[in-house]
Amino acid sequence: MSDAQDELLVDEVLEFRGGPIVVVGDLLLDRWISGTADRISREAPAPVVQVRGRDDAPGGAANTAVNLAALGADVRLVGLVGDDDAGSALLALLRAAGVDVSGVVRGAGATTVKTRICVAGQVLVRFDEGAPAGSADGDAVAAALRDALRGSAAVLVCDYGMDAAGPAVRAALTEDRGAGPIVLDAHDLAPWAGVRPDVVTPNAGETERLLGRALGEDRVRSAVEAGAELRRRTGAAAVIVTLDRDGTVVHGEGGPSRTLAKPAPDANTNGAGDTFAAALVLALAAGMDVHRAARLGQLAADVVTRLPGTSVCTANDLTASLAGGARLLDERALVAALGVARAAGKRIVFTNGCFDVLHRGHTAHLKQARALGDLLVVAVNDDESTRRLKGPGRPVNPVADRAGVVAELGCVDFVTVFSTDTPIPLLETIAPDVYAKGGDYLPEMLAETPVVEANGGVVRILDYISPHSTSDLIARVRAAGVAGA
Repeated sequence: MSDAQDELLVDEVLEFRGGPIVVVGDLLLDRWISGTADRISREAPAPVVQVRGRDDAPGGAANTAVNLAALGADVRLVGLVGDDDAGSALLALLRAAGVDVSGVVRGAGATTVKTRICVAGQVLVRFDEGAPAGSADGDAVAAALRDALRGSAAVLVCDYGMDAAGPAVRAALTEDRGAGPIVLDAHDLAPWAGVRPDVVTPNAGETERLLGRALGEDRVRSAVEAGAELRRRTGAAAVIVTLDRDGTVVHGEGGPSRTLAKPAPDANTNGAGDTFAAALVLALAAGMDVHRAARLGQLAADVVTRLPGTSVCTANDLTASLAGGARLLDERALVAALGVARAAGKRIVFTNGCFDVLHRGHTAHLKQARALGDLLVVAVNDDESTRRLKGPGRPVNPVADRAGVVAELGCVDFVTVFSTDTPIPLLETIAPDVYAKGGDYLPEMLAETPVVEANGGVVRILDYISPHSTSDLIARVRAAGVAGA
């Protein structure tokens, strides 16, 4: 499929407003503890991790729901969390993401929490906590599902074997399928055959369990040849076999098709399946056939595999990805992405500015900065800090527009927004190899210089390009407007 066709595909899905998508399944909290490890403990042959940050993110079906909301969908989430601090934290994250959590049951057991300890983007260890659902909790989840199905456009089931999407939920969907397609993402697909789902999305391991045999070295060919058998064993109208680095094999009306994945480190694939399922079900709800819907799912999954951690693909991310633009990240995601880049030996360049009205001076500086390393990070002042720095009437353009335009430049790899008058707090966190600043400064003039050098970096002053000033440009435009009035 061409880039132009992909753009039409994305536009068609992102405009969908046909009703809520119901997500039902196992909810969990992903907890990420990141830091550095420079020595081995004397107590045991284990690295000593100096903790630098702690972040929580919705996981499992909750991550799928957040991805759907980020793509612009109206999402109703049904599932189970414990009446504990982790459950409250997860619900707060979901509400902040715009997910309807009225169908989430607070049960007697503990919320499932998966905690990962990471150094330089690499997971050292993961430990899981939480209790499976009981029969009473399962009945409560099924009752919530029946309510959520009213007026829904599609249903996505995320069954990871934690029993929230157990027999009671299967019975509820058998009795009332709702008006739209049912998509099933389950570790064990066999018990769901009686529901007759419209689409199932087994990964390689789940496919092998269904078939009772290994896919072998040529996984794609084996998955293509097994289409009829997979449909029969799952009871599904269509089957999408997801093969991580090998993309997907789609068995639907008209025969098999494939999607191709962009290469990504294994450490970055956590949650990519949730993103794929979210984009897939949204496309199906919008009326696309399963082949085109799988293509959209692959495009969304490719976005999140650029980053470690539990990540989300937004509508803007998807359109920027098609345009070849940079990734717009918050500070947590940026730190994680740069950790992976640094571990791969990449030289990181950082620069910052308001970029209120982008002009030739900006683009020349950014190209020069990019030439100083392997990755260019651009930090853009938010509206309040721009107003403090530039005075009343500024910025002319809001930060979403300013950051979005910078992200479209081919020389920029990552864009982030910051709220302080100087980027010093961000520089302390990121510790770039190079801090690049415009040619009307000297290193000795910059308060940032000691911070950069203390973290092992260097300050580079870019060529002075005159006359290119945003303030002068705005003044000329305003003067022209007055003269022409």
